[in-house]
Amino acid sequence: MLANTAVAVMWVGLTCYALFGGADFGAGVWDLLAGGSRRGRARRGLIEHSIGPVWEANHVWLIFVIVLLWSAFSPVFAAVMSTLYLPLTFAALGIIARGAAFAFRKASTELWQQRLFGACFALSSVLTPFFLGTVAGAVASGRVPPGIAGGDVITSWWNPTSVLGGVLSVLACAHLAAVYLCADADREGEAVPASDFARRAVVSGVASGAVACAGIAVLHADAPELFHGLTHRALPLVVVGAVAGLGGLLLLYRRRYVLARLAAASAVAALLWAWGAAQYPAMLVGGVTVADAASDGAVLTACLIALAVGAVLLVPSLWLLYSTFQQGTSRAGGRRPRPPAPPASS
Repeated sequence: MLANTAVAVMWVGLTCYALFGGADFGAGVWDLLAGGSRRGRARRGLIEHSIGPVWEANHVWLIFVIVLLWSAFSPVFAAVMSTLYLPLTFAALGIIARGAAFAFRKASTELWQQRLFGACFALSSVLTPFFLGTVAGAVASGRVPPGIAGGDVITSWWNPTSVLGGVLSVLACAHLAAVYLCADADREGEAVPASDFARRAVVSGVASGAVACAGIAVLHADAPELFHGLTHRALPLVVVGAVAGLGGLLLLYRRRYVLARLAAASAVAALLWAWGAAQYPAMLVGGVTVADAASDGAVLTACLIALAVGAVLLVPSLWLLYSTFQQGTSRAGGRRPRPPAPPASS
């Protein structure tokens, strides 16, 4: 019971990171595709305004998942970290480079500096979720055996299922970000950027669906246990995710941006939980179950008590942070500040 509770709590944290941190990564994807220094200025201004107050806080969820995995399921932590240290290292470097570049770009005054740091921020925002997706694909396809460094250092994460996971991760992040950004722009009374990001949300949503459908054949051939779980035990969650995704596209077409945000988040969350349901009770497919990997009952109890106490402080604080910056500057009689225009030489 304690082990299953710990797994559920950890999956909630992973879901929060996918929905909040994933949207931050997706914003970097759209920053990359925003256009030149003049044409993309308005889009980048909206992106900075939307993620600036929250991008650091969103990584709390990743730290939460890692610490809980280490404390409550240490054999799985050891196996994953030792076998998949390459993509995890690339993802960690991407998070660091992305954060530093985002901060330095805002403080830079020269156009070449803004372009350099902007490129670093955007590329890191694409590569980081890709590598995190390959890690998920490696675990889901059973390529992480128990023990220290028991899997192949390269093929464990560079294989059809892992590449599928990486591509889907990037597309899902981009879709979430576009949906969130069109709602932010609409709240600020900026109809043109809202319509622009709504179109991008539809394109990225359709692309995500197409890749997911094509991935059925990949999973059937490369990860049969995961495929069986998704088409049997987890099938209701897969259906919920598909319906929510299609509903979100319809809501975008009708310009119901807030409801579209809820639908997009529900679609991603449902598919993430479908993976967990398809794999359960295995934590390492073909090797280790939840019961096998769980720490002693006293350790699990201490972890869950500490998490409950921490949640009393963390959840209201994050709620205040998110709600404060979702109110919109127009309500206070002001407007969102625009970034300074690039030098005339551009």
